[in-house]
Amino acid sequence: MQKVMMKLGGMTCPSCLTKIAKAVEDVDGTDQIKVLFNAGKLKFMMNADKADVDDVKTAIEKMGYEVKDVKRQRS
Repeated sequence: MQKVMMKLGGMTCPSCLTKIAKAVEDVDGTDQIKVLFNAGKLKFMMNADKADVDDVKTAIEKMGYEVKDVKRQRS
């Protein structure tokens, strides 16, 4: 499992949290999803055998949000 943190742009209201969390949840291989509105961050665990960070990034960008930065670390 990898711990992934993404810096996001375009979140304007708390309902954005639910939309982003649902989009990430729909990507197979993601778990422990946390969207931090005030910090503009998304944190989640990812099984690299099932999912790719680009899949998550694409899902978020399709909804009109910006992925500004991605950091990964093995856990």
